[in-house]
Amino acid sequence: MYLERPDSRQMIESIRTMEKKVGDVLFIMLGENAKVDVQEVISALNRDNSVFFGGVFPAIISGDQRNEEGAIITTLPSLTRPLLITGLSSGQVKFPDFMEISGALDKQYTALVFVDGLAANISLFLQGLFRSFGNSVHYVGGGAGSLTLKQQPCLFTNDGFVQDAAIVAFIKLRSSLAVRHGWEKIMGPIVATKTDKNVVIELNWENALEVYRRTVEEASGKKITSDNFFDIAKGYPFGMLTEGEEDIVRDPIRVNVRGELVCVGEIPENAVLNILKGKDASLLQAAENAATECLRNLGSVTVRENLVFDCISRSLFLKNFSKELKLIQKRITSKLPGNSPVGALTLGEISSYGQKYLEFFNKTVVIGTLYE
Repeated sequence: MYLERPDSRQMIESIRTMEKKVGDVLFIMLGENAKVDVQEVISALNRDNSVFFGGVFPAIISGDQRNEEGAIITTLPSLTRPLLITGLSSGQVKFPDFMEISGALDKQYTALVFVDGLAANISLFLQGLFRSFGNSVHYVGGGAGSLTLKQQPCLFTNDGFVQDAAIVAFIKLRSSLAVRHGWEKIMGPIVATKTDKNVVIELNWENALEVYRRTVEEASGKKITSDNFFDIAKGYPFGMLTEGEEDIVRDPIRVNVRGELVCVGEIPENAVLNILKGKDASLLQAAENAATECLRNLGSVTVRENLVFDCISRSLFLKNFSKELKLIQKRITSKLPGNSPVGALTLGEISSYGQKYLEFFNKTVVIGTLYE
């Protein structure tokens, strides 16, 4: 269900009219400017004994449209109640034993994973999740939060509306995943010789900002200042070198008071990096390729949802971002008539990279086709 500009009451009443089966969970995505009181919705759904999870994102996606004020609501068959994990930035997250779903994992079902995109230790959390389940499930999701880059409550379940947290929802559907970005190397490799979680302090034993500034100012023809850093840096992310695959992108979003580069997502110390540059044509082709890839070799299955998690910074960089959504929509509906994609513009994207490793991405398109 797509609601263009709901208020709290309209959203609650719309959910009450939805068809729900035993074992279904409600999955809710809200644009950050939606006129919805999340606490009011949580209270109403708890009174109705509904099981639900969701997040607030810079925008939601419905077909080839983005909307900062809208809502996407869908029902999905669930293996268990969504798990809310708090305190990501502490680095001391503990996972339960998941005994109630262990017998279902031979089906390689899907875990929808959402994090506060501005929390620290996101990669550490995902590593712990992957240690718990490995390749027994596919993972897909993204980072919730606001384009203001101010950390605030952005994830919700029956247990409340929180920040610095993650949600894991085990869905009784299989999935075909695709991960693509299209950013191209202009400088590297260089080594992140000193980092602190998502902060890059030194590159090749020099101040990180100075190394980054030299390359980006030459490539862009613009001088970097504290005021224009984000506007310029959105076109020049880091890429963590990955053997045989596209680099894993890390998005520098600001310079802190110590002159260090703050990124969305961790960069391990001694990681090998490239500095990347985007071109509209290569980014659009990557998005179209992702849509094609996730539908390949599906065979005769019943598709329930096509979920698209597209980085908010791609929309800020691309001159014609609507074309990216149109290309994805066209690819999906040409193969699956009447089956439009839904999703969100995210602060970082999550997927089983190459259907194998669980990673946190930036400036990337992740598409997951969920099927029975």
